[in-house]
Amino acid sequence: MAKKKECIPQYGTVMRKGTLYYRTRITDADGKQISLYAATREELYRKESEARRQVEEIIFRRKNPTVAEYCEKWLLMQSAKVSSATLRGYTFDMNNYIVKPLGDMYLSDVTADDIKLALIPASKKSAGLYATVNMLFKCIFYSAERNQLIDYNPAAGISAKGGKPTKKKDALTDEQVKQLLSAVQGLPPYVFIMIGLYSGLRREEALALQWDCVFLDVPTPYISVQRAWRTEHNRPVISTILKTKAAKRDIPIPKCLVDCLREVKKTSISDYVIADSEGQPLSYSQFKRVWQYVVVRSTKERTYYKYVNGQSIRYTVKPTLGSCQKNNPKIVYSMDFEVTPHQLRHTYITNLLYSGVDPKTVQYLAGHENSKTTMDIYAKIKYNKPEELLSVVNAAFQ
Repeated sequence: MAKKKECIPQYGTVMRKGTLYYRTRITDADGKQISLYAATREELYRKESEARRQVEEIIFRRKNPTVAEYCEKWLLMQSAKVSSATLRGYTFDMNNYIVKPLGDMYLSDVTADDIKLALIPASKKSAGLYATVNMLFKCIFYSAERNQLIDYNPAAGISAKGGKPTKKKDALTDEQVKQLLSAVQGLPPYVFIMIGLYSGLRREEALALQWDCVFLDVPTPYISVQRAWRTEHNRPVISTILKTKAAKRDIPIPKCLVDCLREVKKTSISDYVIADSEGQPLSYSQFKRVWQYVVVRSTKERTYYKYVNGQSIRYTVKPTLGSCQKNNPKIVYSMDFEVTPHQLRHTYITNLLYSGVDPKTVQYLAGHENSKTTMDIYAKIKYNKPEELLSVVNAAFQ
């Protein structure tokens, strides 16, 4: 059977720079008219067919994006309203836990079961990571649903509970605070630790604190939280964009912190309360090195690797309290507990609640936007002491 011959249209012609061309017009994916030219009708027909095919594919892909394509678009939209550090975190988690398992699928083909299967690797990680990935799934598909790219959101009914619960560190005891301050007295992290323990500033608030926001010579000395510290490619970025609206606050500070800051200010060469040797805010790696002064003074078990006869040998050391580090006798293992930067703030909030400050005032001083965060800490403190609740229970059942 003879192959049916293609019917090539009778195109119009136009002269361009002395040469006769065949010409036609088509509408592109954005609704604009574009002209196509060729020396022969056959060549123009091939060009037109390929151009129309590309237009149809672009229109189809816009109406039916893959998960990877829409994730990229969603991240671009988020870049206008979140910090670069937050965006990097979203991008990393999205690529690993959403794009990797589902990226090649069309959005409209994804089912709730596909998402549940994709969440399995995240469920083996921390509860915080699982919640973030779950949130990203919901945001992406909710956005796609609102833009009528899909008929329903397959992530809507998926539980946010999952992942391995992380052990929350308790507030430091008074004895631990003494040990900590004694261990770092005169060392780089001392001022940061004092600010955390006695004003409750977040790490990003403390590292962005400038002297123009520290009021020591007023009847009620206070710190005004106005700036936040972030890093991009390890470089510090100071901005007036705080974590929440509630983070902008004025915090009265006790005498011990006032005295500490007065001493620091006498020799400061920087606008920043905590600065490097050149008076600049700390980079991420600089802060990590500063915090190492704390880490190396604890009796936390350590794992080392040593090369012996070309082989890497792993061995564990459990320092004893009061002993010195072998390679540096100046370092004494003076803390029998571990501590994180966030624990300083948690200790501040806990001490306020222990001393009877009402939760609403604590919420303001801590810069908590949501009262639930404050009340969760309050409940743990108030209801974790059976001896204090005994009279209440007895009275209830008399």
